[in-house]
Amino acid sequence: MNLLDRIELDPRVCNGRPVIKGTRIPVSVILEQIAEDGTWDTLLAGYPELKKEDIQAALLYARASLEHTEVRVVGA
Repeated sequence: MNLLDRIELDPRVCNGRPVIKGTRIPVSVILEQIAEDGTWDTLLAGYPELKKEDIQAALLYARASLEHTEVRVVGA
Protein backbone atom coordinates (compact mmCIF):
# COMPACT_ATOMS: atom_id res chain seq x y z
CA MET A 1 0.00 0.00 0.00
CA ASN A 2 1.29 3.42 -0.92
CA LEU A 3 0.59 5.65 2.07
CA LEU A 4 0.57 8.74 -0.11
CA ASP A 5 -2.62 7.43 -1.71
CA ARG A 6 -4.46 7.67 1.63
CA ILE A 7 -2.50 10.03 3.93
CA GLU A 8 -2.27 13.75 3.27
CA LEU A 9 0.06 16.33 4.80
CA ASP A 10 -1.09 19.79 3.80
CA PRO A 11 -0.39 22.93 5.84
CA ARG A 12 -3.85 24.20 4.85
CA VAL A 13 -5.61 21.13 6.31
CA CYS A 14 -5.63 20.64 10.09
CA ASN A 15 -2.47 22.74 10.47
CA GLY A 16 -0.43 20.23 8.47
CA ARG A 17 -1.21 17.26 10.68
CA PRO A 18 -1.45 13.97 8.80
CA VAL A 19 -5.05 13.28 7.82
CA ILE A 20 -6.88 10.75 5.72
CA LYS A 21 -6.83 12.22 2.22
CA GLY A 22 -10.05 13.93 1.24
CA THR A 23 -11.21 14.20 4.85
CA ARG A 24 -10.26 16.27 7.85
CA ILE A 25 -9.86 13.13 9.99
CA PRO A 26 -6.41 13.19 11.60
CA VAL A 27 -4.40 9.99 11.80
CA SER A 28 -4.06 10.69 15.54
CA VAL A 29 -7.85 10.44 16.02
CA ILE A 30 -7.88 7.00 14.41
CA LEU A 31 -4.97 5.84 16.57
CA GLU A 32 -6.56 7.24 19.73
CA GLN A 33 -9.86 5.49 19.11
CA ILE A 34 -8.17 2.17 18.39
CA ALA A 35 -6.05 2.57 21.54
CA GLU A 36 -9.23 3.09 23.57
CA ASP A 37 -10.42 -0.40 22.60
CA GLY A 38 -12.30 0.84 19.58
CA THR A 39 -12.90 -1.77 16.93
CA TRP A 40 -12.47 -1.07 13.26
CA ASP A 41 -16.21 -1.57 12.80
CA THR A 42 -16.99 1.02 15.50
CA LEU A 43 -14.57 3.45 13.91
CA LEU A 44 -16.08 2.90 10.46
CA ALA A 45 -19.59 3.41 11.85
CA GLY A 46 -18.54 6.65 13.55
CA TYR A 47 -16.80 7.96 10.43
CA PRO A 48 -18.78 6.65 7.44
CA GLU A 49 -16.41 8.38 5.00
CA LEU A 50 -13.57 6.08 6.15
CA LYS A 51 -12.69 2.79 4.54
CA LYS A 52 -10.78 -0.11 6.08
CA GLU A 53 -7.83 0.80 3.87
CA ASP A 54 -7.77 4.25 5.52
CA ILE A 55 -7.43 2.71 8.99
CA GLN A 56 -4.72 0.39 7.74
CA ALA A 57 -2.91 3.34 6.15
CA ALA A 58 -3.10 5.28 9.45
CA LEU A 59 -1.53 2.36 11.32
CA LEU A 60 1.18 1.91 8.71
CA TYR A 61 1.88 5.65 8.74
CA ALA A 62 2.27 5.56 12.53
CA ARG A 63 4.64 2.59 12.28
CA ALA A 64 6.73 4.30 9.60
CA SER A 65 6.87 7.46 11.71
CA LEU A 66 8.08 5.50 14.73
CA GLU A 67 10.73 3.69 12.73
CA HIS A 68 12.30 7.07 12.01
CA THR A 69 12.19 8.23 15.63
CA GLU A 70 14.75 7.67 18.33
CA VAL A 71 13.32 7.14 21.81
CA ARG A 72 15.49 8.02 24.78
CA VAL A 73 14.86 7.28 28.44
CA VAL A 74 15.24 10.49 30.42
CA GLY A 75 16.39 10.39 34.02
CA ALA A 76 17.27 6.69 34.04
